[in-house]
Amino acid sequence: METKHPFLPIIVGTDMNAYNMAISFHEAYGIKPILIGKEPLSFTEMSSITETIEFDKKLSEPEHFADILIGMAEKYRAPGKTLLLVGTNDLYVRLIIENAKVLREHYVFNYPTEELMNKLQMKANFYELCKEHGIDTPTTYFYNCSQDVPFDDSDMMYPVVVKPSNGIEYSRNKFEGQEKVFKVDSPKALFEVIQKIKASGYRDELIIQDFIPGDDTYMWDSVIYANSKGQTQLVTFAQVVLQEHTVTAIGNYTALITRFDKEMMQKLQHFLEAVGYTGFANFDLKYDSRDKKFKVFEVNIRQGRSSYYVTALGHNMAEYLVDDLIYKIDKPITYLNEDFLFTVVPKVVLRNFVQNQAVQKDIKRLIKEKKWGNPLFYKKDTHMKRKLYLFARQVNYYKKYKNNQW
Repeated sequence: METKHPFLPIIVGTDMNAYNMAISFHEAYGIKPILIGKEPLSFTEMSSITETIEFDKKLSEPEHFADILIGMAEKYRAPGKTLLLVGTNDLYVRLIIENAKVLREHYVFNYPTEELMNKLQMKANFYELCKEHGIDTPTTYFYNCSQDVPFDDSDMMYPVVVKPSNGIEYSRNKFEGQEKVFKVDSPKALFEVIQKIKASGYRDELIIQDFIPGDDTYMWDSVIYANSKGQTQLVTFAQVVLQEHTVTAIGNYTALITRFDKEMMQKLQHFLEAVGYTGFANFDLKYDSRDKKFKVFEVNIRQGRSSYYVTALGHNMAEYLVDDLIYKIDKPITYLNEDFLFTVVPKVVLRNFVQNQAVQKDIKRLIKEKKWGNPLFYKKDTHMKRKLYLFARQVNYYKKYKNNQW
């Protein structure tokens, strides 16, 4: 593909996150990126804004990942074109970082070091770092599934949530009734969940955590970009309006409203600067009304699937990467302070399934002021089958929320 720009984006993944990054590059530069995926997904398969989607069933296998990407680099290398690599899920980002030395011979990208990645993704280490830097976290216990000793819950209050510390390994050990996050109300239920997970072959740690009360609107999101020198250039803060309610997708946000809390935004910024972070980071938090504190659950070492609101407000995620890695432009820090409603669900879902009346009022105001958007309905994506797919998806969302309550 011929463009006037001295770079070509190579996006690893075919999901909604990949589509949002493809939009970001297309909006900013008119570029149709190359996507590399394990299998077709409707988000990107039925799209006119991607140049090519390359598929390889072995992409998620650590022993093949680097060779596949090197092969793609050789295929798309061209004089005067730098290949800019973007990962879109936890596994692909981990594999990019683990193979960073060899991949840097072919691509440019901005991610933290492997050592820091492991500190942040191992929850026990992450929560210890949070404590050191004044970041509040939920009361948390850990249980190692490789041991036969039963979990001691004598100091614990119910209800609690149970989730894997290693999401990548958890997803590889499928079992009937598998949920992304389990909410349990009794010692008996906790024992049964632990046994079920152990029987699947999962041998890493489980996180057993105090359940913070509150509906989806008590969840919060923050996107931060630190350039390749470790200088923070962007900090956002947003209130979750809705998340997915199906058991395998809890934690995936479907609607958010941007907010502004300078104190909390700076706390998260200073934490990342203190640990030497570079690249996009995406924090998941929940507001605890019992002690009036924001509690951090985790930080994803990439942009999130709902981070497109950053681009929608004029701070294009692709431009942050390009200005940093291609043009070497330093940018002053921006604390995003503009109103916007991001949603991938139809307005009827927002009207019927958001119970928080203050948030409902803001939804109506932002829609009336046209300060809202759904990236899946990108106007320049003209693929006809896509329009039919999106219509069916919108109808299905209503059914999903009606039939699933978290």
